Amino acid sequence: MALPELAAVCPPALTFDKRTYSPWSDGRLHALLQARACGTLIVTGGETDVCVLATVLGAIDLGYRAIVVMDALCSSADETHDAVMTVYQHRYGQQVETVSAECLLDEWRDRL
Repeated sequence: MALPELAAVCPPALTFDKRTYSPWSDGRLHALLQARACGTLIVTGGETDVCVLATVLGAIDLGYRAIVVMDALCSSADETHDAVMTVYQHRYGQQVETVSAECLLDEWRDRL
C-alpha cells in the first residue's frame, strides 16, 4: 500500500506498490510504463544489492534506458552495496547510466 505522505507530493507521477524484490514479476509495472510511452527509468531506492538490482536488471531486459542515481541508493550491507555500485559502473557500463543526484537535477534545470 502506498504511503499517504508520499501520495500528497507525488502527482503527476504515480506510486507503484510491489510485493517482490523485482517490480517486473507480474507485468503490471511494464504495462503501466508502456501505456505512458516511458522509455527511461531513473532508479533510486533502498537495498542496492536486492530490490534496486532486480529493478535495474529487469529494466535492461525489457529494453528501458536505466539511469541509476548513485548517491540516492542505500543498503543494509555496505560491502555488497559497494560491489553492486562497481558492477553498475564497470560491468554494465553499456546498459546502465550512473549519475549523481546533483548532476541529474542540474540536467533537469538546464532543460526548463
